[in-house]
Amino acid sequence: MQTKTIHPDTAIGAVALVVTDLARSLDYYQQNIGLRLHRRDEGQATLGAGGRGLLILHGQPGARPVQRGRTGLYHFALLVPSRKELARTLRHLIDTRTPLGGASDHAVSEALYLSDPDGHGIEIYRDRPRAEWEFPGGTLRMTVDPFQFESVLKELDGNEPPWAGIAPGATVGHIHLHVAHIPAAEHFYRDVLGFDLMVRYGEAASFLAAGGYHHHLGVNTWAGVGAPPPPDDAARLGWYEVRLPDDAALDAVVERTRRAGLALESIDGGWAVRDPAWNLVHLVAAR
Repeated sequence: MQTKTIHPDTAIGAVALVVTDLARSLDYYQQNIGLRLHRRDEGQATLGAGGRGLLILHGQPGARPVQRGRTGLYHFALLVPSRKELARTLRHLIDTRTPLGGASDHAVSEALYLSDPDGHGIEIYRDRPRAEWEFPGGTLRMTVDPFQFESVLKELDGNEPPWAGIAPGATVGHIHLHVAHIPAAEHFYRDVLGFDLMVRYGEAASFLAAGGYHHHLGVNTWAGVGAPPPPDDAARLGWYEVRLPDDAALDAVVERTRRAGLALESIDGGWAVRDPAWNLVHLVAAR
């Protein structure tokens, strides 16, 4: 009997964004966020934290900034390996006068929020140990409490080496999407791809994950129920990766997707499929 649950070692891989000015975006993501340039081709660049590529930027000269009231990216989230690394990032953001859009303690994590020059949302966060996560009534407790800036900065003792970029080992921990309808998004990500539903915030947001994580995917209708996809002449989410640990795990998801009658397109290393809000998902194996 085929399982309907996605492999517990599934993770979010690279995120591709369309930007209006590639040079400007590269400057921001390197100087402010601390990602490293892996390679740059004509009109495209790949950045990361020392390992595989995490962010692919596609330049589209003449495009408009991110248009509100559309489906697509709410934010992509860079996970750093410790609270001290989050403090180092915060110190750098303060030193470079990089504007913050917000900051929150989510009980399972502590997070900083920013926007890039086109309006793409970014989160930089650290996880609390899973042993500290709480499940009152059997449901994971996630909060939106005030961020403890002084406490986080006290992780620094003044003997840290000079800033050399975001922590090596940083990954895309999760992605949060604007969708048109929560039930349709839940059906696709839970019943077809196989993520577990972890938390619902009323009728406007849901959080899903593999392997008991707090969330690999957030979906919300904060851009409006029934919101249309972004226009082709604006900065927008290009695609993002769901990385399965091996070919067998990928094949299981692809088979469920086919059984659901959804169109799949072959891509290098996997398959592409669109969710009901027209967000493009790359299903790939982590070879």
